Amino acid sequence: MTERRVILSGSVFEEEIGYARAVVDGDWVHVSGTTGFDYAAMTISDDVVEQAEQCLRNIGAALAEAGCGFEDVVRVRYLLPVREDFEPCWPVLRRVFGQVRPAATMMVCGLSDPRMRIEIEVYARRAAGDGA
Repeated sequence: MTERRVILSGSVFEEEIGYARAVVDGDWVHVSGTTGFDYAAMTISDDVVEQAEQCLRNIGAALAEAGCGFEDVVRVRYLLPVREDFEPCWPVLRRVFGQVRPAATMMVCGLSDPRMRIEIEVYARRAAGDGA
């Protein structure tokens, strides 16, 4: 039977909406769309680059709890309400994914809170035997 486990970040959104930050399903780790909120303080920066950095910290914590890291990411999806906000984030994204080179998609769409300027979702595959 395949292992299925949920990972929670403590975000109030997870409880209010009914989802998990990530789901571990066997070797696969599905990380929900993650925004730039600092979930401990429930604050968010106005700056899109700072939000991207916080998104990646939040995602990194979920991946670590799942027993993997950014090097295991095979797919990333970037969601932004304003297309022009994407390019300023490239250096931050390249620092994390530049060597990994996951498949990627950027979409322009509305997000659930007008303060949110970027949301990032990833899929990772844990190395065989990483049954964390």
